[in-house]
Amino acid sequence: MQYQAPPWLPGGHAQTIWPVLFAKRYTGAAPQFRRVRWDTPDGDFIDVEFLIDPTEPATSTGAAPIQSTSTSTSTSASAAPTAERPMLVLFHGLEGGLDSQYVQAFAAVAAQRGWAFAMPYFRGCSGELNLAPRAYHSGDYEEIGWILTQLRAHHRGPIVAAGVSLGGNALLRWAQEAGDAARDTVRAVCSICSPLDLTAAGHAIGKGFNRLVYTRMFLRTMMPKALRKLQQHPGLFDGERLRRVRDLYEFDNLFTAPLHGFRDTDDYWLRASAKPHLARIRVPALVLNARNDPFVPAHSLPTKSHVGAFVTLWQPREGGHVGFPSGRPPGHVRTMPQRVSDWLAQAL
Repeated sequence: MQYQAPPWLPGGHAQTIWPVLFAKRYTGAAPQFRRVRWDTPDGDFIDVEFLIDPTEPATSTGAAPIQSTSTSTSTSASAAPTAERPMLVLFHGLEGGLDSQYVQAFAAVAAQRGWAFAMPYFRGCSGELNLAPRAYHSGDYEEIGWILTQLRAHHRGPIVAAGVSLGGNALLRWAQEAGDAARDTVRAVCSICSPLDLTAAGHAIGKGFNRLVYTRMFLRTMMPKALRKLQQHPGLFDGERLRRVRDLYEFDNLFTAPLHGFRDTDDYWLRASAKPHLARIRVPALVLNARNDPFVPAHSLPTKSHVGAFVTLWQPREGGHVGFPSGRPPGHVRTMPQRVSDWLAQAL
């Protein structure tokens, strides 16, 4: 991917923060979505946002009321799209969701191409606390596989999938574990600004400016949800210790790792990282990382020696973390989704 940041927005931090706050995400009317709820095999639920096609016939709603955003309406799983056009599935990043700038931008690009679009929420991210004594994590490949299987069952056309940050690492871990079978579900996958070496990224976000700004931002939503999970499942972890947590390493050590079968943070970050297993991927895969990403140190990025014939590496010098702003102030974030969609389209 050839990308050059605009001169008025230099540096990885600016290219990360400005697009979230100010950059334009789409042209014309805002994308509209309908929300579908699926029951999971473990007695929980997952919500999925489907882009509404204005040409689709209206569907009736049969699901129980679901808390949703202003651009989303609720419906039943049977109303999911079934057309033969391509579908783009986008897995969001840590604490992301429908309001994330990259979700809006990818949805708009999909609409322009005539593709169906689906964004599954990781558990607890749709505005309603999930039910099981668990949440989500960077290596949650079994969850990714279950979601893609459900989408494959509902959609007759070809499917491509992309994941942003945490979602991209989890998506690649699924492709690695699925091996040749991944091609039965998707034509191609892409990870975007994903921390494929979780140890390197985890330590980077816990230092200096990253700790003061990004760590605090994530913990501002993660901590209350974890404490609500403790109310839901008393004794699940030590609530007093959680209230003293000040970085993601401590949070993962107390909450994420033990709730999802890992010994501790070090074990979680090691076993969940996609970088050591990239050569196992057997479906076309694009791995996109800006080299000035504040979250993902350039020295930790994969090289050609880490990948096999199915993996393409894009590592532009600039872009920040899921930023890639373009144009004059206030700029827009459509360039990266357009380039990624161009690459995915080659597999359709």
